[in-house]
Amino acid sequence: GHWLLRDAGSRNGTLVNGERISGAHVLRDGDEIQIGLDFKAIYVDPEATGALVTEALVRGTGLWADEERREVWVQGSRLTPPLSRAQFSLLNLLHSEPGRVFERDEIVRTVWPEAVLHGVSDETIDALVGRLRRRIASVDPDRSYIVTVRGHGFRFVQPWDD
Repeated sequence: GHWLLRDAGSRNGTLVNGERISGAHVLRDGDEIQIGLDFKAIYVDPEATGALVTEALVRGTGLWADEERREVWVQGSRLTPPLSRAQFSLLNLLHSEPGRVFERDEIVRTVWPEAVLHGVSDETIDALVGRLRRRIASVDPDRSYIVTVRGHGFRFVQPWDD
């Protein structure tokens, strides 16, 4: 069977591998699909041998954390060098439920489980958040993905959630 993609008359168009399509387009394994300005995806043919679904993660826009590979993608670019263990743990927690406010004690339990009994200072948490924000801003300086909710904690937002 074939999968077809058709542009629904959108203003910005639908692109496959960088080319605007008109009419129905037959998708092939590995095709990069772009819809409008904010959405990119890789098509993985379910019948293709050796297709890795993790390779099909939408990586064109926004921020994506691949927990299995411990990779972070910002605006289509892999963040290098990789985040520290603590930075990745924090980002992975926030990214797991975009829009949800995570309180400081939840962050401590996830990032520093060994320190739960002794606690972690607000300054330590704020410093980690600051380092993570700077790393993300090195790729996408115009957007704030981690929002401070005063008196409550932090939440993660994607560009389309603004």
